[in-house]
Amino acid sequence: MNLRKYKNIHFIGIGGISMSALAEILNKRGYKVQGSDFQITDMTQHLNSVGIKVFFGHDGKNIAPETDLIVYNAAIGEDNPERIEGKRRGIDEIDRAELIGWLMHEYECPISIAGTHGKTTTSSMISEILMKAKTDPTVSIGGILPSIHSNYRLGSSKYIVLETCEYRDSFLKFNPACAVILNIDRDHTDYFKTMEQMYVSFNAFVKRTDDFIVINNEIPDLSKVTDGFDGRIITYGKSGADWTFENLRMDKGFGKYTACQNGRKIMDVELSVPGKHNVYNSLGAVALCTELGIGVEAIHDGLKSFTGTGRRFEKKGEYNGAVVVDDYAHHPTEIAATLSAAKEMGFDRVIAVFQPHTYTRTRDLFDGFVNALSLADKTYLIDIYAAREKDPGDINSAQLSEALIHRGKTSEYSGSFDSCIESLKAELGEGDLILTIGAGTVFRIADALVKD
Repeated sequence: MNLRKYKNIHFIGIGGISMSALAEILNKRGYKVQGSDFQITDMTQHLNSVGIKVFFGHDGKNIAPETDLIVYNAAIGEDNPERIEGKRRGIDEIDRAELIGWLMHEYECPISIAGTHGKTTTSSMISEILMKAKTDPTVSIGGILPSIHSNYRLGSSKYIVLETCEYRDSFLKFNPACAVILNIDRDHTDYFKTMEQMYVSFNAFVKRTDDFIVINNEIPDLSKVTDGFDGRIITYGKSGADWTFENLRMDKGFGKYTACQNGRKIMDVELSVPGKHNVYNSLGAVALCTELGIGVEAIHDGLKSFTGTGRRFEKKGEYNGAVVVDDYAHHPTEIAATLSAAKEMGFDRVIAVFQPHTYTRTRDLFDGFVNALSLADKTYLIDIYAAREKDPGDINSAQLSEALIHRGKTSEYSGSFDSCIESLKAELGEGDLILTIGAGTVFRIADALVKD
């Protein structure tokens, strides 16, 4: 299908971080865009301010008479009243991933960043590097990038940088010229029932890539991902990879290292985001950008100037002398990486407030969550954020807290935000780092603390 045959596009769920970016990109490319969402947010207000009309609530009446294309995301089912109205009127519809796939055809060099963890951060690193190199990229990522004050950027060059999600195989509708594969971990257990199913999907994604892939060679059973790929394979990570790091130093949690290609020292890297996991993310960015022909100076400066993306170890402020940080981590591996980085930063205590994201993930990765949260000096548990799911009645946040206490860890089940905030206000002081963690709405606790 040809995107250019459409003129009036309606987005269902336009306030989402990815959907809003796509809406703005298409709006600036000359399409007439509108949409709907369930709630008023800073993002929907911003969309209104740039001339994109947003309806609140989903109703068939929201579909304008001239609408010729409807875009929806994975959370919008066929029973949505706007999709029903669109079908009644014979309006074409596509999901978000398919729209991205169409959009990629309009660029000579579409770049995809895939993996279970680190996609937003690595996409942001690559974007910063390409901007430092003055290549004028188009960017669509899953968080607010401070240097552009947005989650998207509309450029005029051949490059488009896209965060690429594997959930429900949405990335199998993408058409990248090159891609980074960061890692593959058990997640989205409501869709991926086995790790084998995940490997099959990632292998299919790799085969959709036209030119080359950059892949972490520490992914177990790597050949399952790369088998049948006809393009170039560039590895990074441990000894034996094409790209490795040497002389790694962690300065209060921030990595410094020498990036080496096939044993030859290429550049020194200094990061302004904490954690060893970001050493790996940055090395993937170095490998990709070098392959694109970006110079050493732009790569170095882009990485050094990158201080993080919204909701990725984002400092929100302070409360009673305690530093308040918010992080999007919602998988045990991500939580462990975040807390490990925090523990290296010299605070007296690291206190975690965790809001689990979805019942299936909490149930299926329960032991992993307990292991990861055990790294904190104290953990507060908030009720599970349901997202797209209904409460099955067999899993809750109190069980996580009980498991932590059983291990001899300090934990408290707060349940509600208000209860947690009151407990934190009574406890926090100088030398504490408080981390709100989760992909739902837990950031509101951090916001409430720093406002006082």
